[in-house]
Amino acid sequence: MLRGEDFGRLFETFERTAFRLETLAVYDVDEEREEFADFLAGKGLPPESSDNPWVRSMTNLGKHVARVHVLRSPLSDYLRYELASYPGNITAGEAIGIIDKARQEVAGLPDHDFWLFDDALVYRMHYSDTGEFLGAELLPDDRLNEYRQYRDIALANAVPFGEYSAA
Repeated sequence: MLRGEDFGRLFETFERTAFRLETLAVYDVDEEREEFADFLAGKGLPPESSDNPWVRSMTNLGKHVARVHVLRSPLSDYLRYELASYPGNITAGEAIGIIDKARQEVAGLPDHDFWLFDDALVYRMHYSDTGEFLGAELLPDDRLNEYRQYRDIALANAVPFGEYSAA
């Protein structure tokens, strides 16, 4: 499984498209702990979150980055924090959709996260019970069509983030 810099290189080497399906209510990310605590204390997000530089580093090269987050309201504190950052990701060029299981049921999606790069490589994300990233597992080519279908189902059923947050 890929972790750390090895996993991070995938975002430098994909050529056209990166799609993520997110399914967890909490992600335990070391680099976010202080920012998350500040958010809970009412301090808001840092200025750079208004135009996410990580997303911008990809979209400025003409690459398409998209995600669908499958969640259930009411939102956890962590999801409120994560969704608060989405407008800055959208400004930077990421397409984000939401499937809220409290509002709609969507059949045919997996119960785990994955990244699909260039329609050619799929990595299943593995997390601990507390949301700590354990690693990304490259799935064999014979699973590509399955994960392309998951992506297509998610995109077809997702509500654009702007509509979701307005409701």
